[in-house]
Amino acid sequence: MNFKTGDKVIVIAGKDKGKTGKINQILRKDNRVIVEGINVIKKHQKPDSNNETGGIIEREASIHISNIMMVDPKTGKNTRIGHNTDKNGKKVRISKKSNEKID
Repeated sequence: MNFKTGDKVIVIAGKDKGKTGKINQILRKDNRVIVEGINVIKKHQKPDSNNETGGIIEREASIHISNIMMVDPKTGKNTRIGHNTDKNGKKVRISKKSNEKID
């Protein structure tokens, strides 16, 4: 998996196609991610010790990893991810479109 928490991604399929956001959480076991502001659902919550009033709350649901792509740091468009080694011999991620270093 080439994504990390905090990466800026764009949705390429589904109801939120074309929207961008940051990755909040990665669910590696299920190949899914939770992206800030994407795939927002309404959940009916009963009152409990944390939420004393209950009601309908909105939160982000997970989206499959195949439905997102990285945003190129130079152009702002979607791109694939490649790997190279830097001067110190450390493995880094690069954008395939602009060869710009991602991390």
